[in-house]
Amino acid sequence: MSTAAAPENTEFVDFWNEVLVPKFVKYKHVLVDGLSHHSEKILPSLNIRQGDKVVDVGCGFGDTAILFAQRVGPSGSVLAIDCCDSFLQFGREDAKAAGVDEIIEFVEADVQGYPFPGDRDFCFSRFGTQFFENPVAGLRSMRASLRPGGEMVMIVWRTIGDNPWLGLPKQIVLQFLPEPGEDARTCGPGPFSMANQEMVTKQLEISGYTNIEFERIDAPLVVGRTPDDAVGFQLALGPAGEVYREAGEEAQGKHDEIEQALKAELSKYETEEGIVMQSSSWKISARNPE
Repeated sequence: MSTAAAPENTEFVDFWNEVLVPKFVKYKHVLVDGLSHHSEKILPSLNIRQGDKVVDVGCGFGDTAILFAQRVGPSGSVLAIDCCDSFLQFGREDAKAAGVDEIIEFVEADVQGYPFPGDRDFCFSRFGTQFFENPVAGLRSMRASLRPGGEMVMIVWRTIGDNPWLGLPKQIVLQFLPEPGEDARTCGPGPFSMANQEMVTKQLEISGYTNIEFERIDAPLVVGRTPDDAVGFQLALGPAGEVYREAGEEAQGKHDEIEQALKAELSKYETEEGIVMQSSSWKISARNPE
C-alpha cells in the first residue's frame, strides 16, 4: 500500500528536498548498506513480533520498514513516514520486490503534528528525530502513535567526538575553509542534537514518556567503497559537507587540496570491505504510559 499526504513544507523540509535528497540518492549505498554492521547490533533486538502494528518515523529509503514488514507478517502492518517522497519511491519499489508492499503504507508527511490513530504497538526512528525542528513536538507526536503501553525506540548519534567517521573529515576540511556562519541553510538541528543524555531524557519526560533507557551502541561503518568514494561522500553530506557547501567559491578554489588531504587520511582506513571507520550511537527506548 502507498499513499501520499504531502506536508506543508517548512524551511527544513525544503532543504531536504532541494539540497540533500539528490546527494542521499547518490550515496544510498553508504547510507543504507554502509550501516549494515550498526543495524545488525540493534534491529534484531527490537521487540517487534508477528502481528504487531509498527510506525517507522523518518523511514528514508524504507529499508527498516521492509525489515519490520517481514517480521510482523501479513497479520501486522507498518506505517512508514518521511518528508521526502523521493526517498519513499525507493521504498515502494523495494517493498514490492520483497513481496511486502501490501503490509507497508508509505506516507509523505512531517511527523510533527501528523494525525496518528494511536493504535501502534511499536514506534521506531533511526537517525530521524535529530532533525526535528521542535523535538518535544515531534516526540509527543510519536507517542501519540502508540497504544497505551506501546514502545518507542529511536537511534541517534552520540557526540561528533564519538564519531570519527564524521568528526575527522570535518577537522581536515576546516584546515582549508571557515566554519559555516549562523545564516547557513540546514536540515534541522543536526546529527548530534540528541547526543546529550540528560537533555534528551528531559525532552522525553516532557513529551509524556516513561521507562526511559539509554544503551550505547558502538559499531564500524563502511563510509565508501574506495577512498575516492569516501571523499565524495564526505564533501556531499555531513559536517564536512556542510563546511564545504557553505564556503561556496572558496571551496571550489581549494577543491583539489581538500580532496587530496581527505583522501590521504581516509585511505588509512581502507579494508577489503571498503573504507571502514568507527561510529557511536544511543539506542533510546521509552514507553507510552498504560
